[in-house]
Amino acid sequence: MADYDPMLLERASLVKMLALDVDGILTDGRLYFDSQGNEMKAFHTRDGLGLKALQKFGIELALITGRSSPMVSARAEQLGIRHVYQGRDDKLEAYLDLIGKTGLEHEHVCYAGDDWIDLPVLIRVGLAITVPDAEEHVRRRVHWVTRRGGGHGAVREICDLILTAQGHDQVLLDGYLSP
Repeated sequence: MADYDPMLLERASLVKMLALDVDGILTDGRLYFDSQGNEMKAFHTRDGLGLKALQKFGIELALITGRSSPMVSARAEQLGIRHVYQGRDDKLEAYLDLIGKTGLEHEHVCYAGDDWIDLPVLIRVGLAITVPDAEEHVRRRVHWVTRRGGGHGAVREICDLILTAQGHDQVLLDGYLSP
C-alpha cells in the first residue's frame, strides 16, 4: 500500500465524483493523426479497471475536455461514464453545470487536469490532482501529483488513492484473491 499523507487521505475520503481532463490525464497528451487526418488516442487499460472499481462503490465519473473526439465518446461509453463534456474551452462552466446536475458540493469532487485551462476547476474542488509533466503553475496549485504520467496509469493511481482513503481497496483485492 502506498504511503499517503494523512491530509490527502482525508480529502480523498470525501470524494463522491472523479472528474478528469482527457488529453494529458487519460492520454499522454500527444495528438496522433493518420495520413487521412484521422485522430487516434491511446488509453491505458489499468486506468479503465480503476474507474470501474470506483463505480462499484458509487463514485460518479465525469470527463471535461477542451477537444471533441469520437474516441473519447467511445471510451466513455465503454466505461459507463455518463457525464461527458467535450469541446469545452471554458471548463469551469462545464464543471459548474456538472455540480448543478449532480447536486454535489465542491469538497466531494476530485478533478485531475494538467494545463492552465484546468486551473479554474482545480482551485475549486476538494481534491485537485495533476501529473508529473503538467505545467508548473498547475503543479504548484494541486493537492497531489501522481508518480505516473497521463496515459501511463496516472488515473489508476488516483483511483487507488480514493479506494484506499475510503477503505475499499482491500475489499476489491480480497475479491480478486478469493477462489
